Amino acid sequence: MRTPESAYDRRRLRQWLAGDARADGVSRRDLLRLLAAAGLAAGAVPAALAAPASAAPGIVKPLPEEWFTIRGTNAETKFASLAGTGYHTPVDHFFVRNHTSTPVLDADDWTLTLWGDGLADGRSVEFTLADLKRLPAVTRSAFVECAGNGRSLFTSQQGQTVTGTAWTLGAIGAARWTGVRLADVLRRAGVSHRAVDVMPRGLDADYIGADGTDFGRVRRPLPLSKALGDVLLAYEMNGEPLPYDHGHPVRVLVPSWIGISSIKWVGDIEVSAVPLYSPWNTDFYRLFGDAYPPGGSAPLTRQTVKSAWELDRDANLAAGTGHRLTGRSWSGAGGVVRVDVSTDGGTTWRRARLHDAPRRDGWVRWSTDWRPPAPGAYTLLARATDTTGRTQPDATTPNTQGYLFDAVVRHPVRAV
Repeated sequence: MRTPESAYDRRRLRQWLAGDARADGVSRRDLLRLLAAAGLAAGAVPAALAAPASAAPGIVKPLPEEWFTIRGTNAETKFASLAGTGYHTPVDHFFVRNHTSTPVLDADDWTLTLWGDGLADGRSVEFTLADLKRLPAVTRSAFVECAGNGRSLFTSQQGQTVTGTAWTLGAIGAARWTGVRLADVLRRAGVSHRAVDVMPRGLDADYIGADGTDFGRVRRPLPLSKALGDVLLAYEMNGEPLPYDHGHPVRVLVPSWIGISSIKWVGDIEVSAVPLYSPWNTDFYRLFGDAYPPGGSAPLTRQTVKSAWELDRDANLAAGTGHRLTGRSWSGAGGVVRVDVSTDGGTTWRRARLHDAPRRDGWVRWSTDWRPPAPGAYTLLARATDTTGRTQPDATTPNTQGYLFDAVVRHPVRAV
């Protein structure tokens, strides 16, 4: 049953008043209609409508300066703000990666359409949110991380020029996701033995490149083998319905793979008997550069290994005083089993204490004690090793779009 327009208007206005949505781009005519629906006088425009709820175009949730760095249409979590927040990233701290703007969708009106020649009878099949919730629910803890996380370090640490959003290390968050297995939905829809690829597509607006190219809505194919594995159609995040910025009402979750695979606001999934392509696995999210073939690498899948300190860069720490320093390490290839840290720029190393069991789809929190011996500048380093034996290198092989930075990060601090 569709929500009456007047009821939607009233709910949308309440969201704006509560700071849960943006008023940017609303015409005077639409604003008057919303005010009329709420029974407010045309001249009594609340202050909440006069100022945006966030400082990033198209993001709904508030973005406090102490938690986020705004990067265009995106919001990067300040890693220092994760200290003491627990294993799962609180939703209000979780980074936002948008190609366009967050759509505000009504869960009651939402449907998911599966279609394509990879379905047994070739007919499309629709699912409502209620239909999905009648299937067995699954809860999984997993991180989501942008492939460009750490991109700015190619330049600041390795002196290389790359393109794309200049993330530091905060384009990652780990959450507890609840939903249904994509495999169960595909089988219910009647996936054919001929199927080889599935391609989820979001309901956000078309992505227009800097040169004016219309790339269409965000979409990226998955091999059927992955789709039938650990992929979820998630409708809850940390025990609550998905927030708007994180895919409400349903998103794809592809554990351990680069974030673009986990399509938000999923609206349809093509099931194909032939390999599928989109700009997000041909033009983007491959490795290009001198170290790679002229046509680029294969499309990126698994994330790489990284570590980050839960401490501001250039933080001031009292000299001669003991400090408990904390951080997190993760890998898409295997659980992190060891983290070595250095407080003297790599001259000496020691093992950090790990506070979580190794998990391929998650991260481990760690800590180390340090007493700066004297005032001055210091460089902190953290180097993780995962269950596959992969250890963070001293430098990452460059690629033009700045993906998969995995080198040990030099983190400057000052003892005062």
